[in-house]
Amino acid sequence: MNLSYWEYKTWLSNIDFTIVGSGIVGLNCAYYLSKKHPKAKILILEKGTLPQGASTKNAGFACFGSISEIVSDLKTHSQEEVLELVRSRWEGIQLLRTTLGDSKMDFQQHGGHELFLKENTKLFNDCSEALSNINKLLKPVYGEDAYFLHRNTFKFNNIVNQYISSQFEAQINTGTMMNSLLSLVRHSGVNILNSIAVTSFDDSQGSVKVYTNQFEFETKKLIIATNGFANELLDQEVKPARAQVLITKPIKNLQIKGTFHLDEGFYYFRNIENRILLGGGRNLDFKTEETSKFGQTELIQNRLDSMLREIILPDTDFEIERRWSGIMGIGNTKKPIVKQLSDNLICGVRLGGMGIAIGSLVGKNLADLT
Repeated sequence: MNLSYWEYKTWLSNIDFTIVGSGIVGLNCAYYLSKKHPKAKILILEKGTLPQGASTKNAGFACFGSISEIVSDLKTHSQEEVLELVRSRWEGIQLLRTTLGDSKMDFQQHGGHELFLKENTKLFNDCSEALSNINKLLKPVYGEDAYFLHRNTFKFNNIVNQYISSQFEAQINTGTMMNSLLSLVRHSGVNILNSIAVTSFDDSQGSVKVYTNQFEFETKKLIIATNGFANELLDQEVKPARAQVLITKPIKNLQIKGTFHLDEGFYYFRNIENRILLGGGRNLDFKTEETSKFGQTELIQNRLDSMLREIILPDTDFEIERRWSGIMGIGNTKKPIVKQLSDNLICGVRLGGMGIAIGSLVGKNLADLT
């Protein structure tokens, strides 16, 4: 350590709560901690220059769940569990909207549409047959029917000529949302230190000794909110899942508007500033994409490129401007892990690719555990 007295005294002494991770969960946790414990000294440690993981690298979907995802979830979860999953997503988005305001994250409710490939008409038929029952199941959340059939108005190619759509799905600007959250949390008196990686901790002495790549210090409570990187610090049932994303350069007269899913949610795209943002393809190679390393693979990028040419923009010239990846946290169930692990250790991880939808609620629930 090479900390001055001033550095240690100002930033690293008498810490009441330390949060690992400045993503949507960590920031919301800090915000609600500051409201619940207004005199507490709260510190966030972030290993990246900007928030890592998925919070600043996602596609910007509200993400309540496409129809085929709901159908798939009902095969592995009870109806009550699926209802609660969707309810938590809906309530999480409303909480985020209340906390920030729609303008601070450019919230736009253009609706969502699921596309079905021509070679997968069975999935379309299965989802169509399930429409009535799923609308009935989810009516307590939305208050009205969530899903309906919709003709192919955007003229996508090589798909069944109907979508299954939802009026409730929405999109946000991930960058402005996170920047607004960072500003809100800092204004609440929370310190955020970037480029600080927590390597280990010891909570056996009544407080928690935290070891980082730069220094050591003690905190009364430690809260782990690192989602896809959780298994680097915790022994919990969560594993990383990489999501690869690309965005085109601006396209003249682009008419596509809304959020779109394909193939049980494994592919997703949307409009943003006359561009198409497209991501997914993890199902092409689950094993390789079970990683906490950022990067792209030729297999998935080629598939994303071909989907743009053959399905989304079949008669339109386009160029790719940028490619990136994010790291999600997933497990055998879609229910997030939010629990107290010891007197001084709490975690909120495994958001299952639904971080925008449930991150605010998970963060608030973490604060409620203190």
